[in-house]
Amino acid sequence: MELSLESDAEALWQDALDLLAAQQRLPESVLAMLRNCTPVSMEGGTLRLTTPMRLVLKTVSKNAATVEECLTQAAFEPMRLDISFAPAQSAPAAPAASSSMSREEAAAWLAETEPAAAPRTPRSIAEDTWDERRSEEARAEEARRRRERNPLVEDISEATSKLTFERFVRGDENDIAYQAALQVANGMNSTYNPLFIYGKSGLGKTHLLRAIQNYVARNDPSRLCVYRDASSFITDYTEAMRHSERSAASVLRQNYADIDVLIIDDIQKMAGKAGTVGFFFDTFNELIGNGKQIVLAADRTPAQLGMGKDGFDERVTSRLGSGFTTPIQVPSYELKLRLIETFCERMREDAERENVPALSGTVPEGAMSYMAELAGTNIRVIEGFCQRCLFAATAAEGRGGEIAREEIEAIAKECWPSSMRTVSIEDVQRAVEKYYDIDHTSLVGNKRHKGLMEARHVAIWLSRELCDRTLADIGAHFGGRSHATIMHSIGVVDEAKRSDKAFYDRLMTIRESITGNL
Repeated sequence: MELSLESDAEALWQDALDLLAAQQRLPESVLAMLRNCTPVSMEGGTLRLTTPMRLVLKTVSKNAATVEECLTQAAFEPMRLDISFAPAQSAPAAPAASSSMSREEAAAWLAETEPAAAPRTPRSIAEDTWDERRSEEARAEEARRRRERNPLVEDISEATSKLTFERFVRGDENDIAYQAALQVANGMNSTYNPLFIYGKSGLGKTHLLRAIQNYVARNDPSRLCVYRDASSFITDYTEAMRHSERSAASVLRQNYADIDVLIIDDIQKMAGKAGTVGFFFDTFNELIGNGKQIVLAADRTPAQLGMGKDGFDERVTSRLGSGFTTPIQVPSYELKLRLIETFCERMREDAERENVPALSGTVPEGAMSYMAELAGTNIRVIEGFCQRCLFAATAAEGRGGEIAREEIEAIAKECWPSSMRTVSIEDVQRAVEKYYDIDHTSLVGNKRHKGLMEARHVAIWLSRELCDRTLADIGAHFGGRSHATIMHSIGVVDEAKRSDKAFYDRLMTIRESITGNL
């Protein structure tokens, strides 16, 4: 839409949104809600908005003062914000007020669209407000009763409460997953159902899942949100099946059915447990059928969960991949540096607040850059690495100096000891055999069906990439293959990883299984 065709209300609202985003005074979750609002009119120093979502109305109202400051900046005059609830299927909204519509024209429009509507009186508005308040109180009371009678709903611990969207460190490697999780949390995208996040251990999947749980608990407690890891889900099922009373299984099903947002972490751990997978499949279908939200995380894609003799069957994997699937990839140097900067700053602030002098120092910028060069890819380990380096930096400050590169190297070797050892061809072969669920004879033999060929090419490419061995040595470990054959396999993988994103993700997953947990 051209700017000249926008109403004054629309133009002012867009300017205010731009200012709010630039000033970063509100969390991204609140900005997303503001973008969901519709400017209706601007008159008498008041911008009027509508929203079809009660949670948005509640959250925006809480932040009205901040929004009004930016509205005032954008309008160059004092502005107030007035936001109201407008159901999505309600009657057509009035046209936005502008200099081109007179009061008479507006009245005519109202008469045409609502000929039978009775005039609104102050009393009727008050009654509506009272009814809405009573309705909110009733919903809150019903949610409280549901939480009390459902043992799956647990209190959020102090440590878990810190896993929020605001504390998640974003980069290109995880931003799509972050945005999808945020939209699921605030209920703005029902098409992401299920939301399936995958990636190797320690990259932030659990942080995003817990962020959804924290967001719902804080902003919309009327929705019951339950987080379970796969081990807890398996235990729930097996204990109910062992129970002496047959009703235990029925009660468990009812408890899971009475959840608005179900989050399950590490679902790959259900592989090979047919009873649990069957119960999960039934629960999944019932919740989805009733419009409830499901969020899942695993260390591989839905399709990869179906691989191997213990893999999920196709009916399950197809359901897992029926919503929105997004990866979290291993951090680049840039993201590792951002993580290190963030962790060190937070630890220093926590130390000052809690009076912990041993962590009150400062890690110099150059030292943090060197830390990023040495760091592995597991974010949990990086956080521990930062704590140890901050301790060493504080001690160095006490001596009147700075943390030395040798100290950082020593700490890195303790955090990632295997990074200093040589990877063998046998290490690579075992990792590839485990990932593709094939035996060693098949990997190094002459069978040529598609699955084996990919595994063999990948193993040869990784052997060249990670092992300090000649191509002739690599060929000897793969059934005596020639130099030309080894070069062919390397070329196949080089081409595939450039043109096939899914293949690249598989390749990096296997590589990280060899080098990442070091």
